[in-house]
Amino acid sequence: MPLEVHIEKTLAEFALDVAFQAEDEPLGILGPSGAGKTMLLRCIAGLEHPNRGRIALGGRILLDTGRGIRVPARKRRIGMLFQHYGLFPHRSVRDNVGFSLRQLPAAQRDRRLRLMLEQMHAAELEPRYPRQLSGGEQQRVALARALASDPEALLLDEPLSALDAHLRSQMEAQLQETFSSYRGPVLLVTHNFEEAYRLGAQLLVLSRGRIAAFGPREETFRRPPSVEVARLTGCKNISQARMVAENTIEAVQWGCRLRIAQRLAGPVGHVGIRAHHLDFADPAGGTEEQNVFACWLVRSSETPFRISLYLRLHRPPEQSGAYELQAEVFKEKWERFRHLPQPWRVKLSPEFLFVMPESGSMESA
Repeated sequence: MPLEVHIEKTLAEFALDVAFQAEDEPLGILGPSGAGKTMLLRCIAGLEHPNRGRIALGGRILLDTGRGIRVPARKRRIGMLFQHYGLFPHRSVRDNVGFSLRQLPAAQRDRRLRLMLEQMHAAELEPRYPRQLSGGEQQRVALARALASDPEALLLDEPLSALDAHLRSQMEAQLQETFSSYRGPVLLVTHNFEEAYRLGAQLLVLSRGRIAAFGPREETFRRPPSVEVARLTGCKNISQARMVAENTIEAVQWGCRLRIAQRLAGPVGHVGIRAHHLDFADPAGGTEEQNVFACWLVRSSETPFRISLYLRLHRPPEQSGAYELQAEVFKEKWERFRHLPQPWRVKLSPEFLFVMPESGSMESA
């Protein structure tokens, strides 16, 4: 059941102008705060009105400004999970979930309500009120309410942003379970790339109301089409670049020439590589290895499982603390080479480098 969207809406800072189609696979909508993500969902749900456009769900026209069609929100059969849950504070969990089932006979309403709460692992919460629930419990109840009326599409606005790390992990598992059985388009708004990647089979990157990238998540991750998309998808290493020969580019900020595996379709503007794709070559290796350069450690930062290494290329670090590249390695690997004398030898494998076309001015990477 495809969801077709083509809308334009004038906002205070920019114009929202998007066109895409979502199928029965979760679509992660990624972008910085203020990019228009929530407004997009609200327009699809019928809570906001575009200036122009067309929205169709499974062939059913929900909006067509050219023909004067504007189906009200209550009739669109779209479930929406709001960022801050939107539960009615003076209604019990039972009444919150059953709110959209009021037109059903009592027995059928009770069966549907119990089914939804059981699927969300929230059956024991039925008599409680929102103030008596934890954040994760409120989220599960809100998701049960969004699904109770058997919607033809499901929209989720930052569903994990208000949860702590433990509850976020639990709720993410709940969403994955829900998405696996739900048959209809799912749009998930987030500003967290890892969240979008784990939960969305497709990825749409929104920037100031325009689509900056749209397609399979792995394709967007491996070959971001622009510097902006690369940064929004977590790339730490980006340099201006220019082509010097076939399959060879010069990375200006990194001060080196690189062999690349990617076929070039036009002028080169920038080159990037993910921090976890940097590798460290054997100290005794030969000079004929491709894309291997001397490096010195400027500083490091630590998480429970990984180490981020900030590296200076070609010469020892200066007092300024300047560095060219950031690498991320698991601690087990770090222990194998941390005590080796510097310079180390960092490797930028051609298959992990990606080039991006010329664009506007780039901030320091």
